[in-house]
Amino acid sequence: MTTSSASSEAAQTAMIPQREPPVRRRGVPGWLRQNLFSSPLNSLVSVVMLVVTVMVLWPLLQWAVVQADWLGETRQACTGEGACWVFISARLESIVYGFYPESEIWRVNIVFAMLAGVIAWLVLPRLPAKGWMALFALTGFPIIAFFLLAGGAFGLMPVPTRDWGGLMLTLTIAVVGIVGSLPIGILLALGRRSSMPLVRGVSVVFIEFWRGVPLITVLFMASVMLPLFVPSEVEFDKLLRALVGIMLFWSAYMAEVVRGGLQAIDKGQDEAGMSLGLGYWQRMGLIVLPQALKLVIPGIVNTFIALFKDTSLVLIIGLLDLLSIIQAGLTDPEWLGYAMEGYVFAALVYWVFCFSMSRYSQRIERKLHTGH
Repeated sequence: MTTSSASSEAAQTAMIPQREPPVRRRGVPGWLRQNLFSSPLNSLVSVVMLVVTVMVLWPLLQWAVVQADWLGETRQACTGEGACWVFISARLESIVYGFYPESEIWRVNIVFAMLAGVIAWLVLPRLPAKGWMALFALTGFPIIAFFLLAGGAFGLMPVPTRDWGGLMLTLTIAVVGIVGSLPIGILLALGRRSSMPLVRGVSVVFIEFWRGVPLITVLFMASVMLPLFVPSEVEFDKLLRALVGIMLFWSAYMAEVVRGGLQAIDKGQDEAGMSLGLGYWQRMGLIVLPQALKLVIPGIVNTFIALFKDTSLVLIIGLLDLLSIIQAGLTDPEWLGYAMEGYVFAALVYWVFCFSMSRYSQRIERKLHTGH
């Protein structure tokens, strides 16, 4: 027997020495060990940051939860040293519905339920007919919501927009602005890259004009100056003027976001579509735009978040949104001195909606493999 065959036989019959078990990397202990305590320096930094976080958040937690007053209807119910959330609960109806007639609030609740159902259908995975639901969200839902909120048809009592306010008005402005600004922005982005000088020039002038003025100026012009340039017989609703101004303003920003995605697509993609005999709109709709929009999902959602937060600027034209209703409630002599609770509640509501949009955009990115 040769030396090589002898060593091979010994290697096959020899017992493997006992080794240490693998480090557990699953569950909460594994996550903590891998992310917070993977090394002595990392462990020290994690402990210091945890101590600082507790020192900062514990007084806030005591004020907002432990020592807070939750139940009651008047100022006399606030007897503790913490937050007086009675202010929010006592004025919750006006914060959500504004000055909408109490007997017609059921119409707003139906719209809220429909909006929640549409969002849940589009967000939850494995639900069928998402394309049809998206089409309904862009076409059918706005029409149904308009007739329910405004009334004046199908036996519903008309409710003027001056009675709209609170969270209902904030969501109305945000949804209409988001749904309207995206398609207009896509058309403007395509127009700015067009080979036709007139179309390109009009798109450039439109984009640069609306990006060059602040939104407050746009709202002021839409509310005060626009009626001076139209016939006296024509009456534009104040909310409608604000919605048009917000859509045009944010469509200019959306156009630049989409244009960045279009520039990131290689020219060969468009040329490949031309070689197949596809027309311009077929190439854009089937080949170029799907790839471009996938690349700029973070920018699009960032614009949506900025639009949602800027809905509070409609106060300048006399529309009382969520933040404005809370500020108006703070002027009530019965509730003087509780501004902190009102602003914290408004900030929490804005954060919930903005954070939800951000998380949903990240989920879409992972689903579409944007990073590959």
